[in-house]
Amino acid sequence: MRIVYKKRFIKQFKKLSPDISDRFYDRLRIFADDKFNRILNNHSVEKVFPGCRSVNITGDYRAIFYEKDGTVTFVTIGTHSELYA
Repeated sequence: MRIVYKKRFIKQFKKLSPDISDRFYDRLRIFADDKFNRILNNHSVEKVFPGCRSVNITGDYRAIFYEKDGTVTFVTIGTHSELYA
């Protein structure tokens, strides 16, 4: 599996606290082993982000991504209220 990041994701990621960015990398390791591990709560967010899915980073932070041809592209990251407002 190849993982890439959109410019928007990178910009938002740089603004995260070190604790949240560390949690993202922890979740990314889990994701690489099993995209549907229960801890990730991987689910569709089709209504807000067509063609995308979401994984939990913390209780409030989410990372939005889509997958195509074996490549996972992370689109955006933020709190639930930031992403779904």
